[in-house]
Amino acid sequence: MKTRHDNTRQHILETGQRIIAGKGFASVGLTEILSSAGVPKGSFYHYFESKEQYGQALLEDYFARYLADLDALFAAEALSAQERLACYWQRWLDKQAACAEQQCLVVKLGAEVADLSDAMRETLREGTSQIVDRLARLIAAGIADGSIPPLAARDTAQTLYQLWLGASLLGKLNRNAEALENAMQFTRQLLSR
Repeated sequence: MKTRHDNTRQHILETGQRIIAGKGFASVGLTEILSSAGVPKGSFYHYFESKEQYGQALLEDYFARYLADLDALFAAEALSAQERLACYWQRWLDKQAACAEQQCLVVKLGAEVADLSDAMRETLREGTSQIVDRLARLIAAGIADGSIPPLAARDTAQTLYQLWLGASLLGKLNRNAEALENAMQFTRQLLSR
């Protein structure tokens, strides 16, 4: 008996994200995704013209949810900007260190798809730019509220995001949280008054 899903397109995206986060984009076939989702191939092509378009939609969906979570966290005005940033980085460390499979699609797919698909590469570029923009705005708010020392907000946001992406990759390579813990220590020192 097949389970009915009210939003088949979303179900295909969520199922694919779980599989692709573990195996990568190129090594996962549509048959595996559709079999796991319990969806016939015709339904896939109703929503997506190709695997590449599916990959782009997968990344767009990932960033939409990621940015919504980030906006909710950064809207917690009971905390200083520095405290909200500390919560963000702590969540990143906890999520990456606790799970053997890569959870961040930027880390998992960035290098893999950059040469395979301009559409997916551009979606990754735009999504990461939006993350950095939000980090920069919160750093600027922290400078204004006095919880963060005077820094170049955009440059600091870009550098920290790059640091954490690299630390996530090194954590995956080394299968430990040491690089993430080092990133946390550096981030705390940089953003402390």
